[in-house]
Amino acid sequence: MPAHTLPQWFTDRQATAKERYENLPMPTRRDESWRFGNLKQLDFSGFQVADPVDADALIARSEGLESTAAKFVFVNDALVSSESNLPDGVICLPLAEALESHSDLVEAHFMKQESRLGSAKHAAWHEASVTNGLFVHVPKNVEVDGTIEVHHWIAGANALCFPHTLVITGESAKVRVVDIFRSADEVSPGLAVAYNDLFAGQNSKLDYIALQALNEVTRMVQVNDTSIRRDARAKAFVLNTGASWARNESLSRLEGSGAHSDMLSVSIPAREQEYDQRTFQHHVSEGAYSDLLYKNTLYDDSKTVFSGLIYVDEGAHQTDAYQTCRNLLMSDRAEAHSMPGLEINADQVKCSHGSTSAQIADEEIFYLCARGIDPARARQLIARGFSVEVVERLEDEGVEALVLSFVDAKFACITNGGA
Repeated sequence: MPAHTLPQWFTDRQATAKERYENLPMPTRRDESWRFGNLKQLDFSGFQVADPVDADALIARSEGLESTAAKFVFVNDALVSSESNLPDGVICLPLAEALESHSDLVEAHFMKQESRLGSAKHAAWHEASVTNGLFVHVPKNVEVDGTIEVHHWIAGANALCFPHTLVITGESAKVRVVDIFRSADEVSPGLAVAYNDLFAGQNSKLDYIALQALNEVTRMVQVNDTSIRRDARAKAFVLNTGASWARNESLSRLEGSGAHSDMLSVSIPAREQEYDQRTFQHHVSEGAYSDLLYKNTLYDDSKTVFSGLIYVDEGAHQTDAYQTCRNLLMSDRAEAHSMPGLEINADQVKCSHGSTSAQIADEEIFYLCARGIDPARARQLIARGFSVEVVERLEDEGVEALVLSFVDAKFACITNGGA
């Protein structure tokens, strides 16, 4: 997008962010927010914004749901295809266009929260560099039937992109957005530094699903920032099956009585993949509810890190919050580090947190083998069932089937020993 078409507030924000990025230090081993993290993965030298590519083949490969309310395809952050059948009043545009036509609305919601989970430097890098993404605004009392599906492709060796998703729901509105991140081939290294702004207005419902299936020589940093107003429900789900290394930071801010947040994730690392997930459930107002359920199934020499905090502000009485991380170890060499936490500054709250790590019990394998299922298939079925509990909480058959298609593809890859 030509620089002269950008609003002044945005160019000012990008200039300030660039300065902030250059001045902020890189994370070190002394940073608690990077405990157990692999800092070697933060060497991003050599990556650069990629040139446009022939996108016809990637458009043809951008398959997902059988039917959608809208569908967008981006290649290296450039929009290459779009189609839409949305209700009147819904704004659903590439971010580059929304900055021109709905500048005030974008400004009011674009990257408003301070990054607090460790990637402040990378968030500043994203803010200074972002050129495109998806912008959605659903006005008061409007419900979008179906799902807005967005494909983000990374194409070319050492390609760098900055996908951004900004979704706003007005009072009593409803929308669901699915982001799918993939690589154009299996051998070209890439880097995605992504950011999501999600704003659920009063009594609205906002579902966001991110499916990360990049190739295993690509890395990703993804920051998810969700704000939830009174009586609103927001659901954020992340699936990790690809990338050599991925860092997910998810913050849910409950800003009104009756606000409801579901934070969900399924990760299936294999070989030497590493997934690093940090979460923050911030209860600002009284009488709000949050529930986090993360499940990791680890194969070979893979590694996961989970660090989560439920934080209850003073005055946020009657808080109801839960946090659960469960790790299924499919190898004696896999590593799962979990650090759940609570910080409560109010009375009359109900909060719990916990983490478990275990291998499949011999009795479970024996039960399935006794019914004619070979041990390898039995282990895969148990691992799949372990993930399904989270997927079912999406409460939409089409989206659940889409997510499970990526889950099954990863299990098939593991079984076949492929990359």
